[in-house]
Amino acid sequence: MAAYPKIPKLVPRDFSRTRDGFERFMMPYLRRVWLADYRARTPDHEIVQIDLSGYSYLFDIVHARLIAAWVVSNGPVAHKRDSSRMKGHPLTSKAGYHRGHVIPHQLGGLCDINLVDQRGALNVGEFRRLERLAVASPGSLYFTYWQYGSPRDQIPAFVDQGLLVPGLAADIVTHRN
Repeated sequence: MAAYPKIPKLVPRDFSRTRDGFERFMMPYLRRVWLADYRARTPDHEIVQIDLSGYSYLFDIVHARLIAAWVVSNGPVAHKRDSSRMKGHPLTSKAGYHRGHVIPHQLGGLCDINLVDQRGALNVGEFRRLERLAVASPGSLYFTYWQYGSPRDQIPAFVDQGLLVPGLAADIVTHRN
């Protein structure tokens, strides 16, 4: 499991420089934590970072799976959910799973790389608290780090969901998926 001991020292306190602070100080640290943890469990990998209009993702090409996603909140985004695109996204045959957004739809999270097999109870339950707080906290950093039981697994076993609001204590929850 990933541990984040340096976060309290790195969360920017000045809202006027939040995005810059997160990009310059927090994201290099979080990427190091996630990649060290992931590489320790998955020796054969090819990891790329994909940046799409302010939304960023770490993806393992070898195993075709998402590792992490993050965004600095701009507050609620009004765009229509592309339900037909979501229906075309592969879904596990395991009962009770959804095509869950890793960056919430209300923060502008789209489809494709932003969808992962997620327990339905988690997707419409526990996950909502930090998603709603992220939407209500412009300038905050919202992230998810997806952890897999073995290199062959396509469904994450756990996810770290975090919200870093400048001036407040970090809110990071590890959920069983």
